[in-house]
Amino acid sequence: MYSNVKTYLRNTLQGDLPGLEAHRKLLPPGRRLKLFEEELLSVKLSSVLLLLFPEGEQLYICLMKRPSTMRHHPGQISFPGGKFEKEDVSAEMTALREAREEVGIDPFSIEILGKMSDLYLEVSRFSIQPFLAWADKRPNFKVNLEEVEELILLPISDLVSEETIWETELQTLTGSLRVNYYPFKNEIIWGATAMILSELIEILKRSDMVNLLDSELYKRH
Repeated sequence: MYSNVKTYLRNTLQGDLPGLEAHRKLLPPGRRLKLFEEELLSVKLSSVLLLLFPEGEQLYICLMKRPSTMRHHPGQISFPGGKFEKEDVSAEMTALREAREEVGIDPFSIEILGKMSDLYLEVSRFSIQPFLAWADKRPNFKVNLEEVEELILLPISDLVSEETIWETELQTLTGSLRVNYYPFKNEIIWGATAMILSELIEILKRSDMVNLLDSELYKRH
């Protein structure tokens, strides 16, 4: 089931990716994506997990809403993930560890397909490494309410077939910003999460995702 999509993604992540082009579409104004050489030593490393899984006639991706009480990015939509810790042997392990801690994803029940383009956040000086993963069915999520207010399962196939980017004004730690974002129900997906999501959408668009999904659904009937 969905084997063509999974194979396509695994193979594509080994080649050239649309990172900068995709990130710029959702980049907040006045911010940059590239590091200056003198900033290299002060960059903080982090990883996130983009987990895809099929359910019914949709392909979903797992996101989460941060509690409004959190110190960093309160109330924002994000992927499971966090800062690289000393005990992590790799950036991939960081993503898996955080995903397990935050939403209960069992690392042994999913398959890492590869790494997407790194993303530098000028405001926080974090360099994010996104890892794309696959589960053959919906995982048994267990939300950590201390770190996650709500689990958000976004139908990615809808975004690929009809990508909608809106614009709004937000109050942030650096002041008022007019930003591009992806709307989902009553939520605003913007910033790093939207930029990373934009690259995944571009990758899937290259594959003619609608036809790929249709072929997989045909096999099931």
